[in-house]
Amino acid sequence: MLTADLIRPRIKARGSQLVIDWLAASPKVLATADALITLFAAQVGQPRALWDRAFEAYVGTRVDYIVVRGLAKVLEDAATFTPLTLDVDPVDVRRYLFSGGLVFDRADLFHLRTRADALHEAARHFDLAVESVERALFADRPAEYMLSTVGQTWTPADLIGRYNLELARGVLYWSSQMHVDVHDGYKDFWRYLKLFKLMFEAEPLPEGGYHVTLEGAISPFVHQTTRYGRQFAAFLPALFLGDRWSMVADVHLPDWAAEYRLDSTLPLTSHFRKSGLYDSALEADFAAEFAAKFGGDKRGQWQLQREAEVILLGDSVMIPDFSVTHSRDGRRCLIEIVGYWHPDYLRRKVEKVRAAGRHDLLLLVYEGVNLAPERLKDVPGEVLYFTNKPVLKDVLAAVERIAS
Repeated sequence: MLTADLIRPRIKARGSQLVIDWLAASPKVLATADALITLFAAQVGQPRALWDRAFEAYVGTRVDYIVVRGLAKVLEDAATFTPLTLDVDPVDVRRYLFSGGLVFDRADLFHLRTRADALHEAARHFDLAVESVERALFADRPAEYMLSTVGQTWTPADLIGRYNLELARGVLYWSSQMHVDVHDGYKDFWRYLKLFKLMFEAEPLPEGGYHVTLEGAISPFVHQTTRYGRQFAAFLPALFLGDRWSMVADVHLPDWAAEYRLDSTLPLTSHFRKSGLYDSALEADFAAEFAAKFGGDKRGQWQLQREAEVILLGDSVMIPDFSVTHSRDGRRCLIEIVGYWHPDYLRRKVEKVRAAGRHDLLLLVYEGVNLAPERLKDVPGEVLYFTNKPVLKDVLAAVERIAS
């Protein structure tokens, strides 16, 4: 992520709102991005120090240092710098060499021991070549790490887009609370909330979707810190995985406070991985068969949707695999397929089903998961077991019974 000194110059106040000075893909900026990509790629296999020197030479006397440095930072963050693999610990080498006192390039009357002498002594001590000792001396310093890969194939437009995304998330460094209205992509939204260990409170919106308030662990009691704001910043790209969302954050900079707004109309994209439409072939086959037999204009007028509702469970959620809705009378049923056998998964699944307390929840349980009926006898909805795949006739009959 961009550092604060690269973000502050690109944000400004507009009334009570905080706005970002987005980087436009002008011919000059595109040329700069292209030059940086080429220069960076040329450093693959070289120490980071060489890249730093090459970058400083490229910047020269340019006055747009903040932008150029920001673009370079995006490249560096996506790349991999690898420590050298050595036969000796650099700390041991430094300890041995420095214990001998000062040395100089040339000997004189008062300094008889030279740098070359010290290196040769160390080489004999560690049973290494002199070149290996010199290479190991500061090999554990980041400046000596090798640029092993640039991380992805960059285009100038990609680099500018990622830079703007980093600006968008970086503003959240100074935020203590986020409010998000989310209308789709629930699985990825809550998956990344859990990944970044963010606390939340959620409630359904009247028009559909959920209003979610995000907070850091003790943010109401901590001031002038970016500790929790950085977690919000880390999480932000998850929002861009959805098609419809909006966000409002309270931002408290040292000299002013403002409201920060983003939404899904922004031309930004996420670099986070989006979940596949289905978690398994079992779910995909079920959806295809159900739609073919009972969806659309077919008998029954049942419409199947994937992960269209979230069951709020305090500090956790349950997102059933499917919801099925009758197109004429609006009756609705939630469907969860239990086809994974791991004991911890089954335990958590049963706990969530009980906590949900939903009478309109249908569990389709694969017999091979070894989930005995006794463990599910007190769940409020219905349970259907299947051998190879759910029997759709039985599924539809259960849906008709419990849909509400």
